[in-house]
Amino acid sequence: MIMSPAAFAKDIEAGEAVFAGNCAACHAGGNNVIQNEKTLRKEALDQYLDGGLKEESIIKQVTNGKNAMPAFGGRLDAEDIVNVAAYVYDQATGAKWD
Repeated sequence: MIMSPAAFAKDIEAGEAVFAGNCAACHAGGNNVIQNEKTLRKEALDQYLDGGLKEESIIKQVTNGKNAMPAFGGRLDAEDIVNVAAYVYDQATGAKWD
């Protein structure tokens, strides 16, 4: 599926709101208050995500949880999960959390 830049930007913006409401308590600024080394920065995501650093891997992690991270599949709808994954990917790959 090809998205226009405007639609993509809107998804990231929506994902930022989802992140602020659901993820920022543990991951503010791309950090991790539970396990310091498992941040949301590019290198850590590439190392710790099943499947490496790609939006599909972030979607899987957010949906199913892993270790100390709870599953959000029952709390967020699919669109919110896709949007927050796009936001996390954008922040990590754009070095906005470095």
